[in-house]
Amino acid sequence: MVHSVELVFDADTEAVVRGIWDALRDKDIPSQAPASRPHATLTVAQRIDAEADTVLAELVDRFPLPCRLGATLIFGRSAGVLARLLVPTDELLGVQADAYRLCLPFMDPAPMPHAEPENWTPHVTLARRVAPARLATAVRIAGRPAEIVGQVTGLRHWDGDKRVEHPIG
Repeated sequence: MVHSVELVFDADTEAVVRGIWDALRDKDIPSQAPASRPHATLTVAQRIDAEADTVLAELVDRFPLPCRLGATLIFGRSAGVLARLLVPTDELLGVQADAYRLCLPFMDPAPMPHAEPENWTPHVTLARRVAPARLATAVRIAGRPAEIVGQVTGLRHWDGDKRVEHPIG
């Protein structure tokens, strides 16, 4: 598994995303529900030492941040990952770059390349392994509402090995 540092959202934003997850699941599309919490990954590595949480605490005074979940995205080729874009702002990009920089000494091995600031696509995952035949239905469900306006309320360190969330700050 992996470890990641993630943005978390206010309760209303989480509820809208969970509603999309449920609607996908009701159509037999493999959504993130109920195993996860809506989030946007800032950086990810095979392992991030718990000591990173202490240095990441310097970022907590930046929250809450206004956010918008916009366009539906599809990552991959055959069985895709369905997501919503977390519309990038200067503040959001700054938080990501700083989280990446602060975590570097605590990552083993190095962070995954798609988490490097210049390669990062801010998004919230809705479903994984969406079969091509289910894609049109999945995109229609994922795109409602057209825009989700909310707040990023903080950070967490996700330990994917133990499936444990460690709030930061």
